[in-house]
Amino acid sequence: QVQLVESGGGSVQAGGFLRLSCAASGYGSSRKYMAWFRQAPGREREGVAAIYPGGGSTYYAASVKGRFTISQDIAQSTLYLQMSSLKPEDTATYYCAGATGHQINPLSPIGYNYWGQGTQVTVSS
Repeated sequence: QVQLVESGGGSVQAGGFLRLSCAASGYGSSRKYMAWFRQAPGREREGVAAIYPGGGSTYYAASVKGRFTISQDIAQSTLYLQMSSLKPEDTATYYCAGATGHQINPLSPIGYNYWGQGTQVTVSS
């Protein structure tokens, strides 16, 4: 059974930083896309960052590029999202996701089969 469990969310002031973690079990992630999505109240879920370890490729939404970094510790089966220079508009519930297919849009939720329960990030001005 696949489980993705996020941690590391919290409340910070604008300009601050947080690191989110996603512990994966039952999911061999060494050659599969994994990603972070976020969803704010009343808005659609949007892709924030994705990684494909097999090719070392990373993908970022334009709104976070240069501020967020996605990384993965395959040995520890853990996905990370380092977030810096946080802005109030980054406030959302952040979800970890894993895909099983390879022909996907890395930042679209459509291609992801497994989801964590989410962790809240709140950025105050």
